[in-house]
Amino acid sequence: MKEIVKRIGKLFLGLCLYAIGIVMTINANLGLAPWEIFHQGLSIKLGITMGQASISVGLVFVILNSMLGERLGWGTLSNMVFIGLFLDILMLNHIIPVFQSIIPRFIMMLMGVFVIGIASYFYLSAGFGSGPRDWLMVALTKRTTKSVRFIRNSIEISALIAGYILGGSLGIGTLIMAVSAGYFVQFSFKLFKYDLKETKHRFIDEDIKYLYDRFFGKIENQ
Repeated sequence: MKEIVKRIGKLFLGLCLYAIGIVMTINANLGLAPWEIFHQGLSIKLGITMGQASISVGLVFVILNSMLGERLGWGTLSNMVFIGLFLDILMLNHIIPVFQSIIPRFIMMLMGVFVIGIASYFYLSAGFGSGPRDWLMVALTKRTTKSVRFIRNSIEISALIAGYILGGSLGIGTLIMAVSAGYFVQFSFKLFKYDLKETKHRFIDEDIKYLYDRFFGKIENQ
């Protein structure tokens, strides 16, 4: 139980940090990352918050992943819901500052990408599954002959184009984040000496089976 509580704490720390990193890149006002461009575009067209847009897109991807036969983790659902909630809490209460000068804005954007990298370590190392967008990338890679890089780039470019058409903010920061995000994630993994391949994720169907066997199996055996 102590280990489970520790892992849940890592998961939610990661999700909270992820939202903080996203808001820092938004408030830098130098252009958004591809998915945030899409979320912003949706929020403009549908009259909803960016957090609500993030949750809605995540829900669509969870449904797609389920239809493609991918196993979902509690972290996948938590990622879908809580990053969006944390985004709205941070943005609606203006918790992250906004700067006018270009240098502080540029520093904030880089710090935001760094925080996202650290957040990725925490929520992935918790072992409850990755986010719905990452699962979609995995599912499509399995079902095509294309590389992970091609699938990921195709998904993100599609999100960027769709978001820009919907009115999302595109700028120099978009290019910088697209190029640097992977390096920051890799740096955070090295910083914490974390090997992604060694993590064994726990999936929802495993817990359902465990609970069924624990409670209903006893009844059936009596």
